[in-house]
Amino acid sequence: MRSATNKTKQFLIGSAKLLVAIAAVYSLYAELSDPTRHDWRAFFTTLGDHFDPKLVVVILLLAFTNRFLEVLKWQNLVRVIDRISIGASTRQVLAGMAFGIVTPAGIGEYAGKAFFFPAESRKKIVFLNLLCNGIQMVLSVLFGVFGLLYFNTLSPVLSAKVIVATAGVTLTVALALLLTRKLTIKGWSIERLLHKINRIPRDIHRRNVLFAIGRYLSFSHQQYLLLLLFGAHSDYLPTLAVIAGVYLLASCLPTFQLLDFAVKGSLSVFFFEQIGVDGIPVLFAATSMWLLNVVIPVVIGSYFVIRLRVAK
Repeated sequence: MRSATNKTKQFLIGSAKLLVAIAAVYSLYAELSDPTRHDWRAFFTTLGDHFDPKLVVVILLLAFTNRFLEVLKWQNLVRVIDRISIGASTRQVLAGMAFGIVTPAGIGEYAGKAFFFPAESRKKIVFLNLLCNGIQMVLSVLFGVFGLLYFNTLSPVLSAKVIVATAGVTLTVALALLLTRKLTIKGWSIERLLHKINRIPRDIHRRNVLFAIGRYLSFSHQQYLLLLLFGAHSDYLPTLAVIAGVYLLASCLPTFQLLDFAVKGSLSVFFFEQIGVDGIPVLFAATSMWLLNVVIPVVIGSYFVIRLRVAK
């Protein structure tokens, strides 16, 4: 009887893994083949008109660096629980992406990584994944705020009243969090969360921040070079300011990772047009970012999902 139960459980787990992998790959295929969203003939024509082999090589290296730094970041954080190889960290990161692409705001990523670890460690894995993504969010906010402020000096989109009001709301929220740090909800409080963070060795935190900064610089410069590859002409600092602002605004909007490029593409077109950059190369650059940083990793991650042996 117990053997039959185990076989049923294995069948259900195997079916669920296959379903996730199929859903991830099919959702990408459906998006890529949608003619209303992608004009691939124009995409490749524009790419051919401005093709630069040196730029392509650097862009590909930055795409690899972006994902590899994420792998190193995750390997570094998991040291709190266990020492894993770069290969194991790669499988967990890419499988997590495959889980995340079919769920709102990528929340499936947390479960995807947790399945690689024993049941008693999964809450810690979810917490470590929050730290992994949290530091990237903090950097997006910091760089994004400075980027938007600098952009606003070049092309005033936000009035002084809006900027002051936003700063006021931010300070109010920060003060509210400070005053309610001991407020407990279902056993959790900000103070307890900070205590758990402080229990992690400082060298791990230090490397986490450094890897996160490296990732931010990698994907922001990757997008900058893609704009050049597709024929956009814009000065370095204004371009990085727009990229930083767009990533901040896009991260504030809850959406499926599958549609993340569409949100960033639309915001990028709006902001870049304010500084005289045509929207076509901006959209093609956003599409390329999606192909290199989401589509390829998710396809590889779907294979790791199928091969995943859920830890007991």
